[in-house]
Amino acid sequence: MRRWPPRLPAAVAHHHAGAPATPDVGVAADHADGLVRQHNRSLVGLLRRGRFSAARRLFDALPARSVVTWNSLLAALSRGSDVRAARCFFDAMPVRDIISWNTLLSAYARSLQPNDLAAARRLFYEMPQRDAVSWSTLLGAYTRRGLMEEAQRLFDEMPHRNASSWNTMITGFFAVGQMRKALNVFAAMPDKDSASLSAMVSGFIRNGRLHEADDLLTKRLTVMDMDKAVGAFNTLIAAYGQTGRVTDARRLFSMIPKTQNQHKGHKRMVFERNVVSWNSMMMCYIRTGDVCSARALFDEMPHKDLVSWNTMIAGYTQASEMEEAEKLFWEVPDPDAVTWNLMIRGFTQKGDVEHARGFFDRMPERSTITWNTMISGYEQNEDYDSTIKLFQRMLEVGERPDHHTLSSVLAACASLAMLRLGAQLHQLIEKSFLPDTATNNALMTMYSRCGELISAKAIFGHMHTQRDIVSWNALIGGYEQQGNATEALRLFEEMRSAKVMPTHITFISLLSACGNAGLVSEGRVVFHTMVHDYGLAASVEHYAALVNLIGRHGQLEDALELIKSMPIAPDRAVWGAFLGACTAKKNEPLAEMAANALSKIDPDSSAPYVLMHNLHAHEGRWGSASLVREDMERLGIHKHPGYSWIDLHDKVFAYNMKNVTSNG
Repeated sequence: MRRWPPRLPAAVAHHHAGAPATPDVGVAADHADGLVRQHNRSLVGLLRRGRFSAARRLFDALPARSVVTWNSLLAALSRGSDVRAARCFFDAMPVRDIISWNTLLSAYARSLQPNDLAAARRLFYEMPQRDAVSWSTLLGAYTRRGLMEEAQRLFDEMPHRNASSWNTMITGFFAVGQMRKALNVFAAMPDKDSASLSAMVSGFIRNGRLHEADDLLTKRLTVMDMDKAVGAFNTLIAAYGQTGRVTDARRLFSMIPKTQNQHKGHKRMVFERNVVSWNSMMMCYIRTGDVCSARALFDEMPHKDLVSWNTMIAGYTQASEMEEAEKLFWEVPDPDAVTWNLMIRGFTQKGDVEHARGFFDRMPERSTITWNTMISGYEQNEDYDSTIKLFQRMLEVGERPDHHTLSSVLAACASLAMLRLGAQLHQLIEKSFLPDTATNNALMTMYSRCGELISAKAIFGHMHTQRDIVSWNALIGGYEQQGNATEALRLFEEMRSAKVMPTHITFISLLSACGNAGLVSEGRVVFHTMVHDYGLAASVEHYAALVNLIGRHGQLEDALELIKSMPIAPDRAVWGAFLGACTAKKNEPLAEMAANALSKIDPDSSAPYVLMHNLHAHEGRWGSASLVREDMERLGIHKHPGYSWIDLHDKVFAYNMKNVTSNG
């Protein structure tokens, strides 16, 4: 039976103007397009998760690709550091759209390689068409490099300028210190937006001109401009807070109305306080330690966000008011990781690691930052055993440590002299991380304190330009601990030749090294160098080290004169060093004087009594020794037992005369 209308041949149907595709061809095309879109979604998903290799394998295996497919992988290549790889991929693209050109242009614009700006300029003028993104990208490349003459020429050529283009020019002029030109651009803007005002205020702040930013906001803005100014006001309030000018911050804050009525049916921006305004002012108070004013503002806030709660809790933790912080914590509607971490850090800083661990254990989800906060909290509170145990637990649950984790655990290993575990961590770092300066310093400190100076020197030798003062101090301290004053002094001279500025710690290690080796004249030179060559004021620790150096080598009268000439009051370390020298040299009169001085400073210390008892006993004056012991009993002073430890079969055993304990 004949059908109507008659079917056209396939070739005629395909070329027939305006004729729809046959159903089977249309369905096939739709199916193919659907597959491409599905593959594009999979590709983008892999790239968002950072799985570039898997994304590239998927791309290479695809039977069909659209320009979106190509652009997705091009964007990923462009975000990397190898712009050449992005260019090769771009050149291989069978078809390109404006997004393709802009993506490669952005890669060249962001690159820090000297020739890539010229490549960006060439690509810009090769583009078959340009849009606002193209112009803005090249303009940003010029301004970021401080090339404001080239930026101005391009800006003048732009067929259409939007607010972003004007703001880029403002930011660029401020970045090179040309504030007058930035002001001229701002004045010439046909339509200013909130970003324009924020760019002006931020530019003035970066150039240290807070008063000009203040004048702009408080004296030069029109009524219409003020409706867009709340963000700029917030920026300046925060800047005043960072410089301690709370009164100026409060004056600006008070200028922003709490509420402003709007005409019904007319939606527009209004000049009124938003939550950022309140948070910024609250932070100003907290920076200056005025927690009471911050809390008053917090209670007055009409609307609070999580930043508000965290800011107020941070204020309490910084002031060590952990009871108030905890009360507020339990009122937070939906605490996040920052809230929990603030509480953990606050308690560890106060020394209450048990309470901090309670929050850690109750935390619903822990990040690496959380683990680091608790681990470093244990280490800073000298609970090295718990530091290592929590680190082991971190590895057991599959959490990946970072440089901060390893620095804390290495510090614990150094304090416990756990060389075996420290060396294992060193292997982990070499296999899984690119060691930074802080990690290398922690490794050097660990090896130095464990007496493994060869390894410490090897790390120091490989650091080269990575060395900082902590690196030098770590190795000098290692030599000091091993009693090698000659190497410590040699390394100090090498440090001076490298133009590295020493610190107080450097000189404490050098003076102690000289004291251990009996190098009295060298120690005096070190002290003179610190005070006169580097202008560092001597602390009680330096005086104690010098007193110990001079006194233990028989120059007790000189040591006493040094104590009397101190510009600061001698503390227990100074008198303790002098008392130790006097007892070592068996000078009873001076020892008695030092013991009396030390007892006045630290009445509960057993050190002066023990030293005097031992001095009398050594000279055979048992009656005098008995009197000292009776005085201790009468005053209720007890000598606390000292501990020693040994690393045996991966365990550290601490012991005294009565018992032995293990860290398990």
